[in-house]
Amino acid sequence: MKVLVTGATGFIGNHVVQTLLNLNYEVVASSRSIEKAKQFAWFEKVIFVGANLRETKENYFEYFQKPDALIHLSWEGLPNYKDLFHFEENLFSNYFFLKNMVEHGLKDLLVTGTCFEYGMQSGGLYENLETKPNNPYGLAKDTLRKFLEQLKIKIDFHFKWVRLFYLYGKGQNPNSVLSQLDRALQSDETVFNMSGGEQLRDYLPVEKVAEYIVKIALQNQVTGIINCCSGNPISIRRLVENYLTEQKKSIKLNLGCYPYPDYEPMAFWGNPLKLESCLAHFYHTTF
Repeated sequence: MKVLVTGATGFIGNHVVQTLLNLNYEVVASSRSIEKAKQFAWFEKVIFVGANLRETKENYFEYFQKPDALIHLSWEGLPNYKDLFHFEENLFSNYFFLKNMVEHGLKDLLVTGTCFEYGMQSGGLYENLETKPNNPYGLAKDTLRKFLEQLKIKIDFHFKWVRLFYLYGKGQNPNSVLSQLDRALQSDETVFNMSGGEQLRDYLPVEKVAEYIVKIALQNQVTGIINCCSGNPISIRRLVENYLTEQKKSIKLNLGCYPYPDYEPMAFWGNPLKLESCLAHFYHTTF
């Protein structure tokens, strides 16, 4: 089975490619930069096809060597969630790329969405909740999903929309709280400025997210929207404190230095029941 991964050199994509290789799948990896791709240990083990997905091609499916499945991770402009670029440019370039793929023969598509599609709704969030995105990134992703659902009515293909919550790990965004904490520790700073830290979030290590994405992609019993989450909320303060304990480091936390983000509710997390069903079907069909 041949699997195409777009955004292969990204934070998640790197781990998705390696996970697929570990499971002995043939991988077509794609990103804009072959030079960046060459930095990864998996480069010699994949078919690398460079591409700028905003460029129009007559037949992307053939260009990417007719994969059996596509894991579409590519998305520009993050983590600036409030930039209009997300729906003015990203939305349409992504839709027309994916439409081109399924029109020319792709039968199995997984696309990553975002918990920001839920907007300011609090508590445990189920996939069947009405979406209420309140920032351009969430709006663009939510609209792309709706476009693809309409496309599926016209063209039959397996479609999985994986709603990501929060991730951490090597290669994460330098503005994430744990990346900032790492820099403070490396600089021997004595105080770490942060928000009040009481907001509850749903975090998973990026390696686990990559594993879940691959296992969702490689089964077809459970489709549609699927939360990629732990189901176990943790406060940002506890996340930071746990990380310090794991690293055997200490630093004074200056809680309340920064305001809470205005585009997120104080407490929200994903319900993982549908994810768990996906994983059960993967194990059943694979082993």
